[in-house]
Amino acid sequence: MSHNSFGHLFRVTTWGESHGPAIGCVIDGCPPRIPLSVDDIQPFLDQRRPGQSTFTTQRREPDEVRIESGVFEGLTTGTPISLIIQNTDQRSKDYGEIAHTFRPGHADLTYQMKYGIRDYRGGGRSSARETAMRVAAGAVARKVLGNTVSIRGALVQVGPHGINRSHWNQDEVRNNPFFCPDPEAVPLWEQYLGEIRKSGSSVGAVVEVVAEGVPPGLGAPIYAKLDSDIAAALMSINAVKGVEIGDGFATAAYTGPDNADPMHMEGSRIAFESNHAGGILGGISTGQPVVARFAVKPTSSMLTPVPSVNLAGEDVQVVTKGRHDPCVGIRAVPVGEAMLACVLADHLLRHRGQVG
Repeated sequence: MSHNSFGHLFRVTTWGESHGPAIGCVIDGCPPRIPLSVDDIQPFLDQRRPGQSTFTTQRREPDEVRIESGVFEGLTTGTPISLIIQNTDQRSKDYGEIAHTFRPGHADLTYQMKYGIRDYRGGGRSSARETAMRVAAGAVARKVLGNTVSIRGALVQVGPHGINRSHWNQDEVRNNPFFCPDPEAVPLWEQYLGEIRKSGSSVGAVVEVVAEGVPPGLGAPIYAKLDSDIAAALMSINAVKGVEIGDGFATAAYTGPDNADPMHMEGSRIAFESNHAGGILGGISTGQPVVARFAVKPTSSMLTPVPSVNLAGEDVQVVTKGRHDPCVGIRAVPVGEAMLACVLADHLLRHRGQVG
C-alpha cells in the first residue's frame, strides 16, 4: 500500500512532486449529474496559490487546473474525475546543495530511511505543493455537499500573537494576506512576520476551520467517528503537529458543568446553548457547526544555519536556500477547508449508503 489515497465513498488520490512536470488527483465516487466546471475549482486554488504576498513563498505558479475526465456537458458522470495542474516555476538548482544532506525538521531523513531514495528538489512528494490538489478535490467535495453546507477557515494565531475573538469579522478574511478575521491583528502580524523574514527564521500558526449547515447523523460511534476522520485529515497536511475539535485541549481545565452543552426545546427543534463539543458527540454530528483547529509548525526551510548530518555520516551546517514561506500556516487555511470538505462529503455519502 502506497497510501496516496484517502476517503471511502468519496475517495481522493493525489500524485506528483514539487519539481515534477505536473501534479494531479483522481476523485472517485463523486455522484453523477452534479454541475462542475473549472470555474467551480479555480477560485479555491487562487486562494492557496503561492507568490501572492511578501509573507508567502515567491514561487510563481498560476495553478491553473484542467479537468481531464469525469465531466461531460458540464455535469459529473459518476466516473473518476481527473484533475491536473502543470508546474511552471521550478528552480531545482536551489536544492543542489542539500542533495546529500538532511534538512532538520523535513522528511528528508525519514524518506531516505524508508525508501533508500528521495527527490531532494523542494522535498519531492513531501512538499506542500501536493496540497494544491487537495484544494482542487475540496472544491469538488463542496459541490457534493451542496449549498446548505458552508465551510470557512481563518488564521487565528501567528507565532505567539493570537486574534481578539470579539473583533471577529468573517468578511475581513479575504481582505488581507493572512486570512485573518481580526482587522486589528493584521498590522501586528505584518510587522512581526516582516522581522521574522528578514532574520531568516520562521514561525508557526493556528488555523481554525468551521462547517455550518452540517446535517445531524454524519459519522459512526466507534471506528468511523466524524471527529477522528477530521483529525486524521487535518493531521495529514504538511507541517501540522496538533489538531483539536471544539474546545479541544482547553476542556481539560473545565468542570463537567462548564463542558456540557445544555439543550432545550425550541418548538419542535432541539437547541444547544453552547458548542464546546464542536458539533460532534460520540463521533456523530449534532447539526451544530463543526469546529476544528490545527497547529502548524514553523517552516523548516530557512536561511538560519542548523546543525545536521549528511549521507556520508558527517556533521554539517544546513542552510536552505530558495523561496520559502516564513509562516506556512498562512496558505494552510484553504487546505484545511478543503480537507474538512472532503471528509464531510465522504461521510455524507456513507451516511446515505447506510440509512438512506
